[in-house]
Order: sequence, then structure tokens, then C-alpha cells
Amino acid sequence: MADSTSMKEKEEAHWRKTSRLMFAHLGVWFFFGFIIHMFVNPLNKITIPILNFPLGFYMAAQGSLIVFVVMLFMFAKQQDKIDREFGFAEED
Repeated sequence: MADSTSMKEKEEAHWRKTSRLMFAHLGVWFFFGFIIHMFVNPLNKITIPILNFPLGFYMAAQGSLIVFVVMLFMFAKQQDKIDREFGFAEED
């Protein structure tokens, strides 16, 4: 009986950390997917020195996509760390 109770607490703690991570990444996704595009005109006043593109244009064309790809790898790594912490990780 004690094992099922501790397992349930372990699962709930795992879910709390997982959902916190998920909402953090959804916040970043929402910011780069929607919010940053609302400020294209002010961002276009900033030019990226090496590429010589306006920042607003760059973020709409490539910057947000780069952030999404980096975020996916970070999420996978962080989720794997949480899974290992609670003993729910898959075998390598």
C-alpha cells in the first residue's frame, strides 16, 4: 500500500515538473510565434550587422523558426532530465 502511495506522489511530482516545463515552452513559443510579430515595425528599425537585414523581417522569415527548432531540442533534453530524475526515462 505504501508503494502505491509513494508511486502516486512520484507521478504527481513528475507531472507537476513536466507541466511547468510545458507551459514555460508554450510561453516562449507564443512570444516568438505571435507577440514578436506585433512589433515588426519597431524591430525593423534595428538592422542585424552581419546579415544587413531588418530585425523584424528576419524574425518573421527565419528567427522564429530557429527559436522553435532550438526550443524543441531544449525541451527534449529537459524532459529527459525530468524523466531520469523520477525514474521514468526510457532505456538508451
